Amino acid sequence: MTTTGAQTVIRPARARTATAGATVRRRQGFQHGGWFVAPFLALFVLFVVWPLLRGVHLSFTDANISGEGASFIGLDNYREALNDSAMWDALGHSAYFTLLVVPCITVMAFLLAMLAHHIERGKWLWRLCFFVPFLLPSTVAANMWQWLFTQGIGLFNHTLGIDTPWLTDKSYAMFAIVIQTLWWTVGFSFLLYLAALQSIPGHLYEAARLDGANAWHRMVHITLPMLRNITGLVIALQVLASLQLFDQAVVMMDFSPGPELSTRSFVQYTLEQGFTSYRVGYASAMSIIFFVIIAVVALARMWLLRNREEGGR
Repeated sequence: MTTTGAQTVIRPARARTATAGATVRRRQGFQHGGWFVAPFLALFVLFVVWPLLRGVHLSFTDANISGEGASFIGLDNYREALNDSAMWDALGHSAYFTLLVVPCITVMAFLLAMLAHHIERGKWLWRLCFFVPFLLPSTVAANMWQWLFTQGIGLFNHTLGIDTPWLTDKSYAMFAIVIQTLWWTVGFSFLLYLAALQSIPGHLYEAARLDGANAWHRMVHITLPMLRNITGLVIALQVLASLQLFDQAVVMMDFSPGPELSTRSFVQYTLEQGFTSYRVGYASAMSIIFFVIIAVVALARMWLLRNREEGGR
């Protein structure tokens, strides 16, 4: 009994000692780990948090590009932006571009990944060819396709035997940008799909073959369901990237908004207001509106993914 009593006295002391030791280790780990995280946090605050807060502040002022003489005007910039038909047209162009690019690039990336995954000879060469365009800078890729689409001397029209004014007619200008974007950016989504295909267990296909499933049934009942999460990721990333259309459209149209303003995106219109019209406060308000739109899209994707995971349990 004495031993038992001693044990009842000693155990809490050991527990307190262990708890205190764990607390000390956590504090030491935080102190040492904090030094590794500090450079990233400093850069994050300097280049993300501070510009965001500064932009929110400027959106409530009538600041110009010089930054002098700005006065507080409340929500006037937001009211003007919401009633600005040119802003909504630019947002419509970005949304139209997104609707064209996202389905095409998702299907193309999947098909290219299937080809590169199942081909036997020269597999590394196919993968390299599909991914290399994504490594090109946006200006280089845009200049290449600007030359290809040039009416009269462009290789695109010459090869197809047509004389389509791709870059000077509003009916074709956006399609030219879409084609260039598909060629340029499909490599990233292709790489995601290829990695996902390689992670699918091979025994699933072997069991399906033993049950008499043909190639189509294996793709529909095994491959596509196993790629459901990566497909959602590809769609979300492409939507967010496509809504921010700017580089390729501006370069291919020689830094203009395109024929009859048909390719002017939301980002381009915002920059025009800030650096051409010198209305930094108004441009900041438009940027905050666009930030809210992007955040809503991202949150909607997270909500759908969470509901899908909960429904699958």
